Amino acid sequence: MSTRVSTQYATGHIGLNVSDLERSKRFYQDVFDFDLAGGSNEKGRAFAFLKQNDQLVLTLWQQSDGAFATDKPGLHHLSFQVSSIEEVKEAERRLRQLGAVIHYEGLTAHAEGADSGGVYFEDPDGIRLEIFAPTGASQSPAPKSGAPACGFF
Repeated sequence: MSTRVSTQYATGHIGLNVSDLERSKRFYQDVFDFDLAGGSNEKGRAFAFLKQNDQLVLTLWQQSDGAFATDKPGLHHLSFQVSSIEEVKEAERRLRQLGAVIHYEGLTAHAEGADSGGVYFEDPDGIRLEIFAPTGASQSPAPKSGAPACGFF
């Protein structure tokens, strides 16, 4: 009989397929202030590694020529946590400057009565993203009654 070892897993980096590497790289750097950690523009092998505080966070791979398919199995959305609601509001300001698609008119609570909340938006390929804070959103409206906001945008 084997003994199962209790391992705690943490998300490493996230890899996304994009249709235009330069456009996506600019978007993620402008919204999240990620630094370029490396990459390639070689035809057929274009990619970028994006880091924050010397830690790899996101890899972008130019391996797609279509838009993100919300009706197919796979990624539902990618969520990034920040420490304060003020940081969420600053991210929303940057998103509006970039002309990003923002859902729910902006900052919302995660659910009715929740103190956590964020902003839900799309990257240039339609990949659904969220930036949220664990507290400070209780005065913001919840977009869906009886359901989590992140599940239905």
